[in-house]
Amino acid sequence: MQESPLTARQLWAALLAAPARRRFGFGRRAALVNVDLQRAYTDTAAFPATAYECDPRQAEHVNRLAALCRGRGFPVVWTYVAYDAGGADCGVWGTRSDTPDSLQNIGEGSPRAALDPRLDVRPADVILRKRMASAFFETSLRSLLTFRGVDTVVVTGGSTSGCVRATAVEGLSCGFRVVVPVECVADRHEGPHFASLYDMAVKYADVLPVEEALAGLGAMPAAR
Repeated sequence: MQESPLTARQLWAALLAAPARRRFGFGRRAALVNVDLQRAYTDTAAFPATAYECDPRQAEHVNRLAALCRGRGFPVVWTYVAYDAGGADCGVWGTRSDTPDSLQNIGEGSPRAALDPRLDVRPADVILRKRMASAFFETSLRSLLTFRGVDTVVVTGGSTSGCVRATAVEGLSCGFRVVVPVECVADRHEGPHFASLYDMAVKYADVLPVEEALAGLGAMPAAR
């Protein structure tokens, strides 16, 4: 009789128990890229149909990372998704549904597009509007990081299986070392969350506890 397949959580646990994989590691200079930590996806009380939470301290952890990066002169980037009125700029992605909670109804300036008020966003941070999954796709992120001499990208946000994973894959494809702190990413369902953590850890990123990410960033030389 064929054995039952492992659940995503069991796969993740098996990966953690296995011998450590060779890491990409932290390079010379980092950037923190916080993906879509906006109310549509973080405010579970106001937007229960679209928001999600894994670690209730996610915003706190992200703020710690941001403070450390600023202190070392590393860029801190926040992305958010928003579309023009009626979703004319959604492209094919916006054709799958047209409901009050669908993509084309996240308008620029709407409460759903606003960054979570628990986040410590500073005037010197970079805020980028994006329209597709990856934070790199048709934004200025890659050129910004190249100009700042960045070779390591720490990715937080959501969803783990969607925009975080897409950003990690494209970041690696662009030649960046990618780090994903576990407590700083979230998804609506346990299965895709742990499956995507597993997938990124095996292929595309160093998936680390947030304390290890903080230690790694703290050991990097400050930017001049």
